Amino acid sequence: MRPKDLNPWDSPRAFYGSELRRKREAAGLSQEELGALVFCSGAYIGQMEAATRRPTKEMAKLLDAALHTDGILTRMCEAMEQASQHAEYFRLAAELESMASAIYHWTPMVVPGLLQTAAYTRALTRAGRPFASEKDVELNVTTRGERAKLLDGPAAPELWCILHESVLRIRVGEPRVMRAQLAHISELAERGQVVVQVLPFDAGVLPLMHSSVKVMTFADAPPVIYLEAARSGQLLDTPALVASYIKTYDLARAVALSPDASLSLIQAAMEDYAS
Repeated sequence: MRPKDLNPWDSPRAFYGSELRRKREAAGLSQEELGALVFCSGAYIGQMEAATRRPTKEMAKLLDAALHTDGILTRMCEAMEQASQHAEYFRLAAELESMASAIYHWTPMVVPGLLQTAAYTRALTRAGRPFASEKDVELNVTTRGERAKLLDGPAAPELWCILHESVLRIRVGEPRVMRAQLAHISELAERGQVVVQVLPFDAGVLPLMHSSVKVMTFADAPPVIYLEAARSGQLLDTPALVASYIKTYDLARAVALSPDASLSLIQAAMEDYAS
């Protein structure tokens, strides 16, 4: 079964199918030949490539072994399972985030999800969804916490975040929540798990002010851009558009405070919340 007009950006399953097909063809195998290596039919391989069948983790492990893909298909399968807990518009972005070799993030108003403490996420969720049940709020807290674990693994991506000064000054939750959140960012930066820059108020207006922007780069695939606003998100992979956003991100990096000066400002804001 040869998938036709399969857009890999339609869903995590479509992305998986597209990658499986690309790696199979790179190995010079037909669907039937690959099926024989992993003890299934060629039709089943075709269904996974066409995104009509979701692969199991066991099948993904067999495919990795047969295609010598160093576990990437298994990790994608695990990411799909985790992504199913996210809002639909964010599911593919969450999967790509788990596979990125580097992530460059800009946020104009709130702390990026990967850097959030549980208390900050809880307060942010309650502010945005005042009628959500306790169960839904805690599910969001848990899901976001699971995403952040990728910073602790051996294959952790290079993470660079530019925060507008508003992120430090807009109070989310009680003052103690903000102080703990800023302390968490400070600790991550001091441990070298993230590079953080702050764009101060006096830097003026930049083209990125309208939304959160995430640049994700990969070891063996072109970079993508993820734009997110309230309750919506969009993935961009058009080369010219991606290049334009990267150039704008570099401009923000150039006019933001240095990492050391940014850390000093974050720690000063921490003390403001303490008092």
